[in-house]
Amino acid sequence: MLDSDDIHALFANAPKTTEFKKLRKRLVRDTAASIEDYAMVEPGAKWLVCLSGGKDSYTLLAILHELQWRGLLPVDLLACNLDQGQPGFPATVLPEFLEKMGVPHRIEYQDTYSIVMDKVPQGRTFCALCSRLRRGNLYRIAREEGCTAVVLGHHRDDILETFFMNLFHGGRLATMPPKLLNEDGDLFVYRPLAQVAEADCEKFATAMGYPIIPCDLCGSQDGLQRQQVKQILDGWEARSPGRRQVMFRALMNARPSHLLDPSLFDFAGLARDQKETES
Repeated sequence: MLDSDDIHALFANAPKTTEFKKLRKRLVRDTAASIEDYAMVEPGAKWLVCLSGGKDSYTLLAILHELQWRGLLPVDLLACNLDQGQPGFPATVLPEFLEKMGVPHRIEYQDTYSIVMDKVPQGRTFCALCSRLRRGNLYRIAREEGCTAVVLGHHRDDILETFFMNLFHGGRLATMPPKLLNEDGDLFVYRPLAQVAEADCEKFATAMGYPIIPCDLCGSQDGLQRQQVKQILDGWEARSPGRRQVMFRALMNARPSHLLDPSLFDFAGLARDQKETES
C-alpha cells in the first residue's frame, strides 16, 4: 500500500526530504502551467507518452501521472518506447520497469539504427534523420492506438538550445513549440515540460532511482552543434545565474513590431498620425 505521498507506483520510495518535496512541487507546477497556457487538454484525449529511458522522459511520465491523479489532467495515458535497434540497447529495462510500475504501455521495435548508419555519411551527425524516422513511427503508433497526441519530454533547456541553433546556424527565429499540429493535421505534438529546467529533471530522476538509459547513438558524436550551444549557455548561466530563465521568458514575450519580419508586422502600413500599438 502506498502512503499519501506515493500516489502512484512511480513515486514509491520517493525521498521525504523538504528539498525533494519542493522539487516535486515545482515540477508539477511548471508542467501544469504549460498544459494550461497552451491548451493541451481536449475532451476524450488519449496521449502517447514517449519514453526513451532518459531522465527527461521518466520525469515526464511521473509528473503526468501525478497530474492525472490530482484531477488536473483528464486524459488517458499510454507510455511508448520505440526500440530503434541500437547495438547494446538494454531492451528489457523499460518493459520490466513499466510492468512493475503498472503503467499501460507499448514497446515497439523498429531498426532505424541500420537505416541511419547506412544513409548518413561518415562524420556527419545522425540527429536529423534519426529524429525524422522516430517521429514517423511514433505518429503511426499513435494512430494505431487511437491517440490524439504524441507527448515528448523536451524541456526548457532543449527549447533554448534549439532557438540558438536556429539563430546561429539556421538564420531564423524559431524553436520547439510546446504545442504543434503535425503535417497531416490529425495529431498534436505536446511538450508539457516546456517550462521545466533540465537540472530539475536530472535531480528528480536521480533521486527516484529510475533506470536511466543513455543515447549512445547521438551521445557518441563529438562536436555536435547542440553541445556547442549548451556550453555557451552554461557559460552565460555561470556568469549570470538565472540567465536561462530570462531568455526563456523572452521567447514568451515576442514583439513583432520590434523585429524585422515584414510578414509578421505591417511596416508598410505604418503612418505618422498612427499611434504605436506596441512599445
